Amino acid sequence: MKFTKQAIAAAVLLTAFGAQAHERHQAPNAHASGIQTAPGKGVNAPFDIVHTKISTEGNTAVFHIAVSGKAGESRPSKVGKLAGSNVFSYVWPTTMDPSVVGFDKGAGILAFAVTSHPDFDDTPLYDENGDGDLKNDGDLWHSHWVVLKQDDACGKGALKVVDIPEGAKPRLPKTWPGLPLLIDSPGWSPIFKGESLEVRVPFDDVSQVTGAGFDGVTAALRVNASVHSPLLCVVDVFKVASGKLTLPGKVE
Repeated sequence: MKFTKQAIAAAVLLTAFGAQAHERHQAPNAHASGIQTAPGKGVNAPFDIVHTKISTEGNTAVFHIAVSGKAGESRPSKVGKLAGSNVFSYVWPTTMDPSVVGFDKGAGILAFAVTSHPDFDDTPLYDENGDGDLKNDGDLWHSHWVVLKQDDACGKGALKVVDIPEGAKPRLPKTWPGLPLLIDSPGWSPIFKGESLEVRVPFDDVSQVTGAGFDGVTAALRVNASVHSPLLCVVDVFKVASGKLTLPGKVE
């Protein structure tokens, strides 16, 4: 069969049109904008970040992370005691000042986190598993605001959740869980769906969020074996969305 130049040109045009039509059909893309990240070699798929985004809808901030596997599928093993226990986390470090959510101004890096840790419960106001016991559901994924700072006691250049020294009286959110840490347990429920994780967080003044910088991190933290300062250290970073924690994302 002979193909004329006109026929070949028409086929090329039809192919291009079909590709464009497919792209239009796929829009809007849930993984558009934000921070796009290539899948990583050797990263556990449930923590292998490929997309990170914070956007606003009305007075609500929507925190989103997508991974190359099934989000939330992997949780830490129980060790049977608080000392030395592990925490797995999905984290959005931001440029927002900690005072936005009720901590002291300039206290450190404000981050939103979704965590799981089977050896302790730090959401005393909520019964996530619905069994009537408020103190036994730390293994279920739940949300926190945390304030982070670098502390070489956790390892050279490593971050920790900021400790509250004995006798100190820092400004704290109303849903602070009572731990000697700059941590809040606001009760916003994470929603896992396939490769994605989203949390919807309402704000009285969402303009405090709009335009803020952010990044995405998956990591393991560990409670100090002596249950002493530093109490909660970041001990293993699985992946950073930007590669070097430069907080390049902008809240839309």
